[in-house]
Amino acid sequence: MMRKFKLAVTFILSVVLTPGLLIAASEVVIGYANISARVSPLWIAQEKGFFAKYGVNVQQVYMPGSPVMIASMATGQVHFANSGGTAALGAAAGGLDLRVIGTFTSRIPFDLVVRPNIKNPKDLRGKRIGVQVIGGTIWMAAMLGLEHLGLDSRRDDIQVVAAGDQTMLSQALAKGTIDATVVDSAFSNDLKQRGFPTLVELSKTSIPFVSNGIVVRASYLIQQPDGARNALKAWLEGVAYALSPRMKPAVIETIVRRLKVSNPALAEQGYQDLLRATDRKPYPSLEGLNNVQRLMKLRNPAVGDVKAESLIDAKPIQELDQSGFIDQLYSAYGVK
Repeated sequence: MMRKFKLAVTFILSVVLTPGLLIAASEVVIGYANISARVSPLWIAQEKGFFAKYGVNVQQVYMPGSPVMIASMATGQVHFANSGGTAALGAAAGGLDLRVIGTFTSRIPFDLVVRPNIKNPKDLRGKRIGVQVIGGTIWMAAMLGLEHLGLDSRRDDIQVVAAGDQTMLSQALAKGTIDATVVDSAFSNDLKQRGFPTLVELSKTSIPFVSNGIVVRASYLIQQPDGARNALKAWLEGVAYALSPRMKPAVIETIVRRLKVSNPALAEQGYQDLLRATDRKPYPSLEGLNNVQRLMKLRNPAVGDVKAESLIDAKPIQELDQSGFIDQLYSAYGVK
């Protein structure tokens, strides 16, 4: 596991330290591995100056694949990760002192979409299912989705293929290089209109999960408690802005620009997905982490040795909630 981290860190350093991408030491770096409408609060917090408002100088860095992003935290190149529980558990099993301090999505937010020739779960046997990266959030959602259908990728000879982000996964499904994939409802609805049915709406199953979470090193929380708290405040204001009915046009514009979508219906669906999947008070989900760990340890026994509760630190969110900060934000933005 640690060997994988070292290889990932080598890669990420080659990216982060490329001329033009050099990160100033005084900056707080937030990495994110997924490009979807549910990341909008983070983008909004940066674009609207919320981080600056709370005295935090932030740089956001897109790093395809949660395992690579989490690995980069080992060197201090990234301070916060917008990530799921799968990569965090894998890193913890390798000795990294991570803490999950927030979970914006505590249920699987994806749908399982298939090619037209797949009519039922049994038809997936011997087929190819596409994910962003092996070991990432979408990968785990796919594994839990298969389990929900009574399938197992190994037993049922289902090949798991790393095929890129959700746009690339949709393209791969359309081209026939994969037979199934898991994507946000914005993408699944678009694919449905193009003749690719949704085999199961995992977003409606309420399967416990950790997606779109906030992950940070324990040492950073100890050394920079004020910085961590202020970054969290800005992020939460981004959530309040994104969920505010009166801010909808601006949020849609962010989704269109960041996701590079030209279809208004796709942007609207992404916005609705954001509203539906975002937890109003993002306490870290131990239930979701336990569910992810349960399946992960079957493939990586070392993950079973990790005490999931030791990765959870609800104190930052709890303090902001009990102080009334979160309720005041939602009241100011008209969020119910």
